[in-house]
Amino acid sequence: MNNCLSSSPVFRMDTKSYLVQMNGNGVYGKSSVIAKSLNGTGVQGNGVHHVSVNVCPAKAKNRRQRWEVKPSEMANNTFNPIRAIVDGMKLTPNPDKPMITLSIGDPTVFGNLPTDDAVTQAMKDAIDSQKYNGYAPSVGYVKSRQAVANYYSRPEAPLQAEDVILTSGCSQAIDLAISVLCNPGDNILVPCPGFSLYKTLAVSMGITVKLYNLLPEKSWEVDLQHLESLIDEKTSCLVVTNPSNPCGSVFSKEHLQKILKVASKHCVPILADEIYRDMVFSGCSSPSMASLVSDVPILSCGGLAKRWLVPGWRMGWILIHDRHNIFGSEIRQGLVKLSQRILGACSIVQGALESILNNTSQSFFKETISFLESNSEICFNELSTIPGLNPVMPSGAMYIMVGIEMDHFPDFKNDIDFTERMVMEQSVFCLPASAFEYKNYFRIVVTVPEEMMLEACARIREFCQRHYRPCSRDSNDLDQ
Repeated sequence: MNNCLSSSPVFRMDTKSYLVQMNGNGVYGKSSVIAKSLNGTGVQGNGVHHVSVNVCPAKAKNRRQRWEVKPSEMANNTFNPIRAIVDGMKLTPNPDKPMITLSIGDPTVFGNLPTDDAVTQAMKDAIDSQKYNGYAPSVGYVKSRQAVANYYSRPEAPLQAEDVILTSGCSQAIDLAISVLCNPGDNILVPCPGFSLYKTLAVSMGITVKLYNLLPEKSWEVDLQHLESLIDEKTSCLVVTNPSNPCGSVFSKEHLQKILKVASKHCVPILADEIYRDMVFSGCSSPSMASLVSDVPILSCGGLAKRWLVPGWRMGWILIHDRHNIFGSEIRQGLVKLSQRILGACSIVQGALESILNNTSQSFFKETISFLESNSEICFNELSTIPGLNPVMPSGAMYIMVGIEMDHFPDFKNDIDFTERMVMEQSVFCLPASAFEYKNYFRIVVTVPEEMMLEACARIREFCQRHYRPCSRDSNDLDQ
């Protein structure tokens, strides 16, 4: 093999020589090169060798002739469906009507849903303590992790600090969960319609996304037969979102058990996106998936963002449920390693976390849920009476999905065209369901003030009345 550097300790580089310090074992020390030119040749005393260095010129074919810096494959493969669709829409509102945005899943946008006083006080106390200004461990402070474990632990699904990893929001929790369970070439099962982040993360890692159907006629329950048909030997993860974004649906205990039965049968671990856990309307319950099964390992992702109304604080977590030790130490160690790529959750929020979890008033949660349920009912009742629209009443979270009978709206090609024109004519922006891999629906966020919700529904009604066309009866019907 032709190497640039020969095995001899003497090298030549033009006519200059340099001192190289070697230790007693013939190994170059830290300060090996002494930047001082010497005259003469040979070995110097005190273990200092006089060497010359010959630098081989780079072969022309290996040397770049011009600048050519390209983005990585991961960057090129990263695709956010929501951004791609919204950025391509012509969103010019009617100048005669103030804009009403019903598209953003941030409950703080309109200022009508502040967090609880106990939550802000906990943050003030954490700052004033001066204890949380430094770096936290990559998986979070033990005390903070134990606080989360205590809050969510149940006899049928016990948790300790070692079962909790704190993250920068639920989004990072999902990222870590997918990263630790999946390899390039694997596939994951994702609900349709579903939160777009799952696909954005998976595809960027070389993971295939298979969409399993949710059924609007059954309040967005999972099509279990379709789900099971998608599983193969490369399926490494089943994503279950409950309560749902974008649907606002809440699965019953019985339906969750049916989903778990499929996962158990095919030995597929579950990523449970439970960021809207406990955000359910009256008459509904939202048990965690881990509380219903013991033989299916589950990574449950959650955080403060939605229930505590502080999405910008970026505090999320992964709860590791593995009572039969199926994940074993390898998945746990993998999560720790992945968390070390970048320090995650804010140390100040971690310092406040125990107080936030223990001291937030129950009345705060009840008032928030009551408001969301009331707004959902207003929206559902108003839109249900509009010809051509079919809203599906939600049971939790902060969203409602509305079907569009496109045959009655020949002016529009699809849900994107429909919602785009609604902005132009009525200054109301709802997110087209194409952003969630679902056609001819749109999603409404129900966190807006009540009077704004009523105004938005009135404008949607006016828009639909203008463009609605009865379907013409076919010739056979006319003959009879």
